[in-house]
Amino acid sequence: MRIFVAGMLTVALAGMALAYDEEDLATLSDTSNCQRCDLSGADLSGAYLFVANLSGANLSGANLIGASLRYADLDGADLTGADLSFARMSGARLCNTTMPDGHVEYSGCSMTLE
Repeated sequence: MRIFVAGMLTVALAGMALAYDEEDLATLSDTSNCQRCDLSGADLSGAYLFVANLSGANLSGANLIGASLRYADLDGADLTGADLSFARMSGARLCNTTMPDGHVEYSGCSMTLE
């Protein structure tokens, strides 16, 4: 019985850690601009996020199945554990972006000369 209760508590705490901010979700929906937002665990499946600014956003554990993230700014975003199945990401900016498997992607970083 103790093992079952401990397991249920672990699952409950894990679920709470992936609780997105409702106001951040509304901001994304209204403006497509949600820098440093908490969208962890949000269901964004099929969302149209073309050119959305999600730089620094927490998208860990988010459901992004079939989402359009084409040309989205994901600079510094956290996608740890996110489901990107069938997501369209061509042209997305991935610079210092934590990918679903935990590795950090720098391929979209550009160098600037001063």
